[in-house]
Amino acid sequence: MRQSPAAEIRGTLRAPGSLSSFTSDAWVLFRNLDGLTISGGGMLDSQGAAEAWLKTTCQSGGKCKFMPVSLRFIGNNNGKVQNINFQNSKSFHLVINNCVGVDISGVHVTAPEDSPNTDGIHISGSSHVHVTNCQIGVGDDCVSIGDGTTDISIEGVTCGPGHGISVGSLGKYARETGVTGVHVKNCVLTGTTNGVRIKIWNGSPTLKASNITFEDITMNKVSFPIIIDQNYCPGHNCGSKPLAVQISDIIRQNIKGTSFTKLAVNLICGSGAPCQGVQLNDIDLTYQDAGQKVASMCQNVKLTVTGVQNPPACA
Repeated sequence: MRQSPAAEIRGTLRAPGSLSSFTSDAWVLFRNLDGLTISGGGMLDSQGAAEAWLKTTCQSGGKCKFMPVSLRFIGNNNGKVQNINFQNSKSFHLVINNCVGVDISGVHVTAPEDSPNTDGIHISGSSHVHVTNCQIGVGDDCVSIGDGTTDISIEGVTCGPGHGISVGSLGKYARETGVTGVHVKNCVLTGTTNGVRIKIWNGSPTLKASNITFEDITMNKVSFPIIIDQNYCPGHNCGSKPLAVQISDIIRQNIKGTSFTKLAVNLICGSGAPCQGVQLNDIDLTYQDAGQKVASMCQNVKLTVTGVQNPPACA
């Protein structure tokens, strides 16, 4: 019987600090393997502060110079990444591209709050990917779910610092495909800039984001706990462009805790592609300072609400 491939990472592996040492977009890369398991309890330290974070820039039009990721899976099916630690990546820490059936568990990711583009786990073009019981504190999204993904589950993740757990950004490039079947459950976010978020680029191409559920989420002093942003355009002068991404069947359920700002729920969709079938069920968010209230804001959203609604839902 053929034995499945496996790699163990033990101790601490440190990447070269100088960018001139890299000829590809990944420090550690595994490609086109079936049944691969990565384990061992070791640390991948990419030493991003040495040079990479000083040179991570974005120019007009959204063109960014990205640095090598720490560990990339491409075309690996039925794989596992378990009990591995990541630190100070030059860019994203763990990237799953074009894979089917990957289980990620017991992963611990750390980078400073101000480290640019250091997403903890990024998933794109993949299906049946399951992330469980991970601790992530970085300078960007703790978990980001890109285009072309189906059947993604995120459970038992603690996030902070960072930009929260995000579907997107979507629609930046013309050939992107949609996202469907995302389930985020039993996660705790502490001190993050965003909580659970869907972000769509201004002027995006036609595609769909649907069947996305965030439930049983605890927020601790999160700046903007619940977000849909269909006009995402950070750091660029995008102007007003027609929106084409259709967002539908979105559930936020049993989300509680504290907001660091007074705008706890912010659902902004475009008039050209209003959000359909958005549900808020049992939302209980309070302002960090006792005695002051939080608020919600909505644009072009067909909204259904049940149970507790704090702040009051804007229909």
